[in-house]
Amino acid sequence: MPADRPARPLDLSALLAARGAERYELQAKYLNPQLPRMLHTIGFDKYYERAEGPYFYDADGNSYLDMLAGFGIFALGRHHPVVRDALHQVIDLDLPDLTRFDCSPLPGLLAEQLLSHTPGLDRVFFGNSGTEAVETALKFARCATGKSRVLYCDHAFHGLTAGSLSVNGEAGFRKGFGPLLPDSSIPLGDLGALAKELRRGDVAALIVEPIQGKGVNAVPTGWLRAAQELLHEHKALLICDEVQTGIGRTGDFFAYQHEEGVLPDLVCAAKALSGGYVPIGATLGKGWIFDKVYSSMDRVLVHSASFGSNAQAMAAGLATLQVMRDEQVVENARRVGDLFRERLAALVEKYELLADVRGRGLMIGIEFGRPRSLKLRTGWTALQAARKGLFAQMVVVPLLQRHRILTQVSGDHLEVIKLIPPLIITEREVDRFVGAFTEVMDDAHRGSGLMWDFGRTLVKQAVGSK
Repeated sequence: MPADRPARPLDLSALLAARGAERYELQAKYLNPQLPRMLHTIGFDKYYERAEGPYFYDADGNSYLDMLAGFGIFALGRHHPVVRDALHQVIDLDLPDLTRFDCSPLPGLLAEQLLSHTPGLDRVFFGNSGTEAVETALKFARCATGKSRVLYCDHAFHGLTAGSLSVNGEAGFRKGFGPLLPDSSIPLGDLGALAKELRRGDVAALIVEPIQGKGVNAVPTGWLRAAQELLHEHKALLICDEVQTGIGRTGDFFAYQHEEGVLPDLVCAAKALSGGYVPIGATLGKGWIFDKVYSSMDRVLVHSASFGSNAQAMAAGLATLQVMRDEQVVENARRVGDLFRERLAALVEKYELLADVRGRGLMIGIEFGRPRSLKLRTGWTALQAARKGLFAQMVVVPLLQRHRILTQVSGDHLEVIKLIPPLIITEREVDRFVGAFTEVMDDAHRGSGLMWDFGRTLVKQAVGSK
């Protein structure tokens, strides 16, 4: 029987005031013990108290510029008032959510709006995450084609659940979790390798990120269209994973739209669609594919998600798309992204440790490379011998410690920093980052000082962990 008295309200403010300082100890004891260890090692063990827009704030009111956006989740920054208001509304409406035996209007309305940005795609499946969107695409491709194998590109990242892990191009993520699905990798941009695999006759689809998150490498111009034609000749599908690149990140609503004549059969989206509040994943596709999956009433629930299409997620998605329209967020990503890359690219000639600046919109890769001068080359070689990727980490740490700018390397063993800030940033944030980055690079090119001292510490830790 229910208790005589109702439950007391949960006082989150009091709970956080009493226990918030234990955050790293709680993580180590009850969750992933390696996370606090890693954060302590690289000096990222900060205590952030609140967040707004593209900034975090500590207890002293210091602002930290966010150049990660939660790996792309916070496209609108944190706590956008329109999204927050929509969530208050949907909670206060007391909707009969997830009854399982009715058709709520919110999923249909959000699907309608999403599909308006993707002419040629007809239907949407809503799940709860990017990896779930990928899992859906893999299942739908296999069902629609009657074939089993899915191709992916070297260095790809499509998620960490069992199916999406099978098309993950990073061996470190796959180790210890096999056997996985019967899939095969090809080099990014290699049509010959794609054609060779297709000739085997068992390929259901190729899944590809238009710009790979790891390393920020874009597919070569014309390759997506040519791959699409080749796939269709062999009755296979093109899946574009737009979990990170989609919903405005690259200056187009989806990154595949940068190239004329490309229309994927399935598109995976998530992250930014959440508005930063409620997890959501979406798999958009051609109608005939959905008709193959849901081919009869007997198969009405053949693919579903317990929390998929929930009212809070749908409201967050609708509010996010409204903000995108009203505030011209996609256009801002294109304009500010072009300015950002131009400002950074101008530094390549100035700094011999800076090898390349690339990307599209507000998805930017900064790559470091072997310097010419003997003094710098000695330090670089020592870092590379210990562990590739340490120099990029040497840049990331002072950006946070000295300049209060949060960034991170774009993948293990890569000398690349990836910038994926909120899409609402302005020239003010570009100025702050470029100024800080210039100071860090000036220090690095002196070949001594605190930055290289930290590098030597990383070398010792890298060697000790082997």
